[in-house]
Amino acid sequence: MATTKLWGGRFTAKAAEWVDEFGASIHFDQQMAAEDLEGSIAHAKMLGQQSIIASNESEQIVAGLKALQQDLIAGKLTFDVKNEDIHMNMESLLTEKIGAVAGKLHTARSRNDQVATDFHLWVKHRLPHVLDVITDLQQELLTLATRHAGTIMSGYTHLQHAQPITYGHYLLAYFDMFQRDYDRFEFNQLHTDILPLGAAALAGTTFPIDREFVADELGFGDIYHNSLDAVSDRDFALEFLSNAAILMMHLSRMAEELILWSTYEFNYIELSDDFSTGSSIMPQKKNADFAELVRGKTGRTYGALMALLTTMKSLPLAYNKDMQEDKEQVFDVMDTVIASIKIFTGMLNGLKVHEERMLASTQDDFSNATELADYLATKGVPFREAHAIVGQLVLQGLQTHTPLQKTPLATLQAAAPQIEDDIYHVLQSETAVNRRTSIGGTAVENVKKEIARHEKELEAR
Repeated sequence: MATTKLWGGRFTAKAAEWVDEFGASIHFDQQMAAEDLEGSIAHAKMLGQQSIIASNESEQIVAGLKALQQDLIAGKLTFDVKNEDIHMNMESLLTEKIGAVAGKLHTARSRNDQVATDFHLWVKHRLPHVLDVITDLQQELLTLATRHAGTIMSGYTHLQHAQPITYGHYLLAYFDMFQRDYDRFEFNQLHTDILPLGAAALAGTTFPIDREFVADELGFGDIYHNSLDAVSDRDFALEFLSNAAILMMHLSRMAEELILWSTYEFNYIELSDDFSTGSSIMPQKKNADFAELVRGKTGRTYGALMALLTTMKSLPLAYNKDMQEDKEQVFDVMDTVIASIKIFTGMLNGLKVHEERMLASTQDDFSNATELADYLATKGVPFREAHAIVGQLVLQGLQTHTPLQKTPLATLQAAAPQIEDDIYHVLQSETAVNRRTSIGGTAVENVKKEIARHEKELEAR
C-alpha cells in the first residue's frame, strides 16, 4: 500500500504503525503548537506581501491559522500520530479548515527551518519567565539577609568550623551565584533571538522571500546569515541546558545546607510545614523533602545537558533526524528550573532562623583562633610563628575543654608575652566578624552596604 504522508510522493510502501509511532514527535512537540501557528502566520503574510502567492490566498491562510489559534486556546485541537509532528498536524488541520489552498503555506520553507523557528520561539518566550523567578528568589534572599545582617554563625571550610561570619553574609553569597545565573540566561536570549526561517531545508530558497519582514513580525532581533547553520544550530538550547545545570547546582548546594542545618544536631534553621513532610511510621519526623527533591532534580538536569551534547557531538551539517531528540530535555528542564526556583523562594520566605543557636556554635569551637594569630602578627610576631603558638594554645584548650576566650591571661602570656588583656575583646565572635571590613568581608557594615547595592540592581530591572 502506498503511503499517504504529505512527503510521500516518491514512496511506494507504507510503514507499519509501530514504526510510525517510533518516528513521530507529536506526543512532545505539540508543546510548540502556539509557536508553530505564530511562525506560520508571519510566513503566510510574507508570502502574500512578496507576491509569492496571491494576496487573497495569503489572507485566507492567515485567517485559517488565526482560527486554529482560537481552537488551540479553547482546547479543541486534537493531533494524530500519523501526521508525525506538530508542523504536519497543523497543516492537516488547516487543510480541513480552508481546503487545498492550505498547501501553499509551505512554499519557500522546509520543516527543517520551521522546527528550528518554533524551537527558538518556544525558548525565547520562556526565558523572560526564568529571569523573573530568579529575581523573585534574589529578592527573598535580600529580605532574609536584611533581617539577619548581624546574625552571627560559624562559617565552614571542609564542613568544619572555620571563622565566624554573619548569616546575612552567607545569604548574599547565594545572591551573587544567582546573579551570575541571571546574567547567563540573559545572554542566552541573544542566541535565542535569531530567526532561522528562510533557510528552507539547508540551502535557502529560490523564491524572493523577505526574511527581515518575518523577523520583525515574530519579534526576532536578528536572522541567521548562513542557511546551513540556521537549520543545524542548537547552541541556544545547549546554552539553556548548561545555564540550567549551573543554576540547579547552586540550588542543590543550598539545599544540602538547608537539609543539614535543619537536623537535630545543627538546629540552625527550621523549614515551614508547607515545605516539609512527615513519616508514615515515625510521628516525630519533619523531613526537608522539597529541598531534597530539588537536590535530586539537579541530576535530572545534568542528564538533559549530557544527552543533548551527546546527540549533537557527531552530527554532520545540516539537519539530521537525531535532532528530534533536542526538545524533550529542554521542555522538561524549563519546567524543572522554574518550579525549583519557586520552591526555594517559598522555602526561604517561611524559614525560621535559630539565631541563638547559630551564635552559640561559635562560642567554644576555636573559630576565633585566627583572631589570636592576627593579633600576635600586629605585635610583630611573624605570622607563621604566631600560627604555631596559637595551634599549641588550641591543643591545650581542647585537652582542658577551655575556649581561647576563657583561657587565663597568664596561660596566654606564657605562650606569648605580647598578649595583653585586650585580647578578650578581640576574641569575641562579634568583634571577629566586624573587624573584617575588607571589600567582600563579613562585617555587618559590609553586609548592609551590599544589600543596598543589590536592592538598586533589582530595582533597575
